[in-house]
Amino acid sequence: MMSKVTGGEAIVKSLLTHEVNTLFALPGVQNDYLFNALYDAGDQIRVIHTRHEQGAAYMALGYALSTGKVGAYCVVPGVGLLNTTAALATAYSTNAKVLCLTGQIASTQIGRGFGMLHEIPDQLGILQSLTKWATRINSPAEAPALVAEAFRQLYTGRPRPVGLECPPDVLS
Repeated sequence: MMSKVTGGEAIVKSLLTHEVNTLFALPGVQNDYLFNALYDAGDQIRVIHTRHEQGAAYMALGYALSTGKVGAYCVVPGVGLLNTTAALATAYSTNAKVLCLTGQIASTQIGRGFGMLHEIPDQLGILQSLTKWATRINSPAEAPALVAEAFRQLYTGRPRPVGLECPPDVLS
């Protein structure tokens, strides 16, 4: 019998597979299930909580540039992601290996314009315009392959930031 995992658990397991041991983050309601999985992972991933999304992204950038490792950060969607765009642009111009994990609104609400909490038009398009590669995780089963593709993108060709967004219903 196959055990089921949440999208949050699948992402955390995938991060561990790719040797991510530090995550800079500002939690929020859209990412609760990811943070549940990070809590369950215990000491395997050190979560450094920041006071602002921009700080999380710049800390990940500094980590990447100073260690040569992937600097990973996680923020809420919409305004949370938008607060990280300067750091993503800097990561792009400095060839830094930065992984942006951002939440999203519920899958059934994306692109509908209902004014959901932190909803912005075409968040994925914005993320794609600031990174080498970005996509949305649409199911927990997709998470391992898409995290692996993000790392493949980080380590092939010119290093540039990459992004993954994940709706809360997929994280849960």
